[in-house]
Amino acid sequence: MARIQLDNISHSYDQQRGEATEFAVKGVDHVWEQGGAYALLGPSGCGKSTMLNIISGLITPTHGRVLFDDRDVTALTPAQRNIAQVFQFPVIYDSQSVYWNLAFPLRNRGIAAHDVDRRVRKIASVLDLTDSLDQRAQRLTSDAKQKISLGRALVREDVGAILFDEPLTTIDPHLKWQLRSTLRQLHREFDFTMVYVTHDQTEALTFADTVVVMHDGEMVQVGTPEELFERPEHVFVGYFIGSPGMNLLPAEVSGNQAQIAGHAIALSRSYPAMKKGGRVEIGVRPEFVALSRGGDGVPVRIERVDDLGRIKIVRTELGGQPFNVVIDGDKEVPADDARIGLDMQRVHVYADGRIVEGEVV
Repeated sequence: MARIQLDNISHSYDQQRGEATEFAVKGVDHVWEQGGAYALLGPSGCGKSTMLNIISGLITPTHGRVLFDDRDVTALTPAQRNIAQVFQFPVIYDSQSVYWNLAFPLRNRGIAAHDVDRRVRKIASVLDLTDSLDQRAQRLTSDAKQKISLGRALVREDVGAILFDEPLTTIDPHLKWQLRSTLRQLHREFDFTMVYVTHDQTEALTFADTVVVMHDGEMVQVGTPEELFERPEHVFVGYFIGSPGMNLLPAEVSGNQAQIAGHAIALSRSYPAMKKGGRVEIGVRPEFVALSRGGDGVPVRIERVDDLGRIKIVRTELGGQPFNVVIDGDKEVPADDARIGLDMQRVHVYADGRIVEGEVV
């Protein structure tokens, strides 16, 4: 197993006369602790797969170093780093049996036959491949082929880290939850360092102990699923995590008061003067907003209601901005004079996209 450190990593695919221009990854410093289960989360093009390939050795970064257990491995190949990697689409030998595919990484390293057999049968049992061990891989479904790819990474006991690059893309939706649970089980049993790349927040939040959110080549927040939901440090995290994402409203903030759409709101913290000309917003998740008819709340106009059974998502408009409210499915939506009240302990202030620390009032 390995502790992986990224030391000021930047990478550009576009180099002119030896100089990098646009960067896919920008000045990343991060440590992946030995035995951790991490998710690298973000939309397409944010740099997460580039980051994973830098860790594995498929890409040499333009700047910075990669260290495994304090050893500089920046110039080493994936084999020299002792890495296992699972890609988005299955990488297997179609003409060979499932058993042969699972055994190959071990046989290639000269592992004794009885240990190979023990390990192959254990992983096959965990991945529900036992009945297919004698079949040729080409006869199997794409789901089963991807399970073989997972098995080839998991079958090795000596691996430094296992890297997953959106491995469940080709998997049928009803199997995804089962396979995520299996990976979690194997992580607990064997204490692998696992890094799992995905654009799917559900996959990330159910797989990982720690989630790394990437945006525009940068790591904008690292935290537990609860921390990302409760306290987004960047507006992108608030938008990307949650369904629907965090409400963000332009605001003027002075001390412990915010002005939004002409309405004054008392904040639970006091804030310093914001930079003139900067973008100031308050953010609150739809789950932390109350909806009522009349009263002292801020008036909103209801646009539509999405009834999902257990909950309702009430789509409203506030000061020309969309504003979502999540309520229990059995609650009535006001027919008129709709107003919102905010859980002020869950309201955050952002300046130019970054959270601002306030002082408790």
